[in-house]
Amino acid sequence: MQDFLPVTREDMESRGWEEVDFVYVTGDAYVDHPSFGSAIIGRLLESRGYRVGMIPQPDWRKKESIQVFGEPRLGFLVTAGNMDSMVNHYTVSRKHRSTDAYSPGGKMGLRPDRACVVYSNLIRQIYKHTPIILGGIEASLRRLAHYDYWENKVKHSILIDSGADLISYGMGEHSILEIAEALQSGIPVQEITYVAGTVFKSHDIGRVYEPLILPDFDQVQTDKKAYADSFATQYRNTDPFTAKPLAESYGNRGYVIQNPPALPLSETEMDDVYDLPYTGQYHPMYQKDGGIPALKEIKFSLTSNRGCFGSCNFCALTFHQGRILQTRSHESILKEAARMTEDPDFKGYIHDVGGPTADFRHPSCKKQLTKGVCKDRQCLFPSPCKNLNVDHKDYLQLLRKVRNLPKVKKVFVRSGIRFDYLMADPDKTFLNELVKYHVSGQLRVAPEHVSDEVLKYMGKPKHAVYEGFLKEYEKANARTGKQQYAVPYFMSSHPGCTMKEAVKLAEYVRDLGFTPEQVQDFYPTPSTLSTCMYYTGIHPLTGEKVYVPKNPHEKAIQRALMQYKNPENRELVLEGLKMTGRMDLVGFGPKCLIRPRELRGKNEDGRTSGKRSGNANSRKASGKNTGHFSKQAPKTQVRSSTHEKYKKNKNKKR
Repeated sequence: MQDFLPVTREDMESRGWEEVDFVYVTGDAYVDHPSFGSAIIGRLLESRGYRVGMIPQPDWRKKESIQVFGEPRLGFLVTAGNMDSMVNHYTVSRKHRSTDAYSPGGKMGLRPDRACVVYSNLIRQIYKHTPIILGGIEASLRRLAHYDYWENKVKHSILIDSGADLISYGMGEHSILEIAEALQSGIPVQEITYVAGTVFKSHDIGRVYEPLILPDFDQVQTDKKAYADSFATQYRNTDPFTAKPLAESYGNRGYVIQNPPALPLSETEMDDVYDLPYTGQYHPMYQKDGGIPALKEIKFSLTSNRGCFGSCNFCALTFHQGRILQTRSHESILKEAARMTEDPDFKGYIHDVGGPTADFRHPSCKKQLTKGVCKDRQCLFPSPCKNLNVDHKDYLQLLRKVRNLPKVKKVFVRSGIRFDYLMADPDKTFLNELVKYHVSGQLRVAPEHVSDEVLKYMGKPKHAVYEGFLKEYEKANARTGKQQYAVPYFMSSHPGCTMKEAVKLAEYVRDLGFTPEQVQDFYPTPSTLSTCMYYTGIHPLTGEKVYVPKNPHEKAIQRALMQYKNPENRELVLEGLKMTGRMDLVGFGPKCLIRPRELRGKNEDGRTSGKRSGNANSRKASGKNTGHFSKQAPKTQVRSSTHEKYKKNKNKKR
């Protein structure tokens, strides 16, 4: 138990402590692994001599659950965990999820909705004046007024509703140490207004140097144009080198003020963070419940980078980790990998070497580390910037070193690659080795859609880029003697996606020859550009009006179109085809999505017919086999066995 941070008063006293400096309250179970933010911050503070006590998943209905260690000397640190608590609890259709991967045995219900607010209010009931610092993704993405999908309204900054004193937003290593040092030196928490990467409350706007004044809360709550304008200002001020302080008025409650983001970690700082004495395990108290499911997914994975200059509009990374790449050294990663191989559960397989995007290993251009990222354009969208540094050599060398370690049989790349970035690299060595050594039969990629109009609103490359990647992937498979497939992820109901585009995506899925087992509806999570479009119907960076599929029934149709083979989806698919005038996709031909049904002398579209739509004469009249065959899929895609038989029969006839 001494290998973990204390979780009980007995643990604390066994170390000879009479009190702790910080009490860390988290909505996740306690897992001492660097993929868990609470483990990183807890160990980082410990490394600087602070005494930290952990209270994982306290019972928010009982005050004594956060009194385990008594009042901390310096303050409470509060996080909802690795996920926003609302995303953790609810599907995009607002239905309760059945399991929680971050809880013992996957049990649901061990954290409250809006965990940061609930935990902070509970603490404040007992400890009236003890500093409370919020952190983690829930607080980070709700740091200013934000659209809340679950209540369908604009909500306050989480700092207002929680009663907390500060937010440490982003990844938090720099800011939490500065906050700790300030508290240690006796500075009142209300006076800690200067730390980069923090948000605070103040009635005195004069304390901030040259702030940008955002529309006040009353405006953004009632005026969608004002909300879009506010979001655009926030979006353009997410870079630590160029961002200005932002101030948002709450009337007689004063201002919520956001300082510019903290500077990115250097390679040495990243190495130090990942070299802290993590056990890599969940706390032994969870053994009786079967452990923590989330750990199984990442236990034998290696984090090599942070940040992402891909900047997909539906992704919150721009607001949380930022666009500047931060990487660990090869030596640091290899050291962690070598420790993994000594784990009794290690079977020879490293599941991932990556991060938000696996094949990013350096900033997109040299100027970012001194001047920051561009405010007026993105690195990869709509096409790669002419200054983009496209080079896979460092990542390639890293993968070679990891797979050559003793006891390592295979190294996979599962966190995803940017196919547009890969296509911009004229050197195909990385692609060849990726296919040969690091794919387990299927490479998962995320084109997200096939309509260029929808892709524009997603901030993704045109579909032709993905098609070009498939051809290169097929060539790489041929060169290496492999037969592997690219499995695409698609998203339905994203802003800009009309029913016409949804049908176009269904036709593409049909031509691939397989049906996606899972389809992701667009989920409007806080502080993404796509969520702003969803709420306002406005592209905040251009002012352009955007069509948004919001009606639950329309969203269900778009989703069903991608899984048109499921008999339960037939009526929804039919409705979508009628809406778009695409009844040519109802029939027995190879291009049709669904079969006609018998309607007592009427066709599917309501016209009178002398024949029953499903009789043998109709099938003969079509002149085609009644099996549902897609066109030849690229060799990089999954083919059905029925399709292969059809091809053989066709060749024999010839």
